[in-house]
Amino acid sequence: MSGAGAPSAAERIDGSGLNVVVVAGSWHETISEALIAGAQRTLDAAGATHTLVRVPGSFELPVVSKAALEAGADAVVALGVIIRGGTPHFEYVSAAATDGLTRVALDTGKPVGFGVLTLDDEKQGIDRSGLPGSKEDKGAEAAHAALATAVAVRELRA
Repeated sequence: MSGAGAPSAAERIDGSGLNVVVVAGSWHETISEALIAGAQRTLDAAGATHTLVRVPGSFELPVVSKAALEAGADAVVALGVIIRGGTPHFEYVSAAATDGLTRVALDTGKPVGFGVLTLDDEKQGIDRSGLPGSKEDKGAEAAHAALATAVAVRELRA
C-alpha cells in the first residue's frame, strides 16, 4: 500500500460557510459506509455544512457530482468502491469515474475530493476505509482535499 509521502490530514481547515455534498456509490456497503463516515467526520470537524447523496455505483458519481456543484455546492466528495473482477469491466468503470470526475472539476471550476477506491480485492478496501484497524481513511482524506481546495479557490476568487 502506498501511503508514503501523503500530506498530513491533521491540519485543521476552517470550512465554515462551505456547503459540501458527499456523493457515494452503494456497492460494497461495509467499505462505502466507512468512507462516508470518515468524510462526514472531517467535514463536521471543519465546520462545513454537508449532505449525502447516494448513487447506484461509481459510474454514476460524475453526473450527480456535476449536478450538485451546478446547484450551488462549493465542493463535492466523491466516494466509490471498485473491486477488480475477472472481466475488463473494472478498467471501464474506473476510467469513467476518474475521467468523469476530473472533467466535472474542470468544467465547474469547483473541487471534487476523489475518494474512489480501485482495488484488487476487498481486503485492500478494508485497509483504506477508516474502519478500526485500517491503515488509512480515504473518505477522510478525500473530504480534507475537497475542503482545502475549496478554501484555496475561495481565497483566489476573493
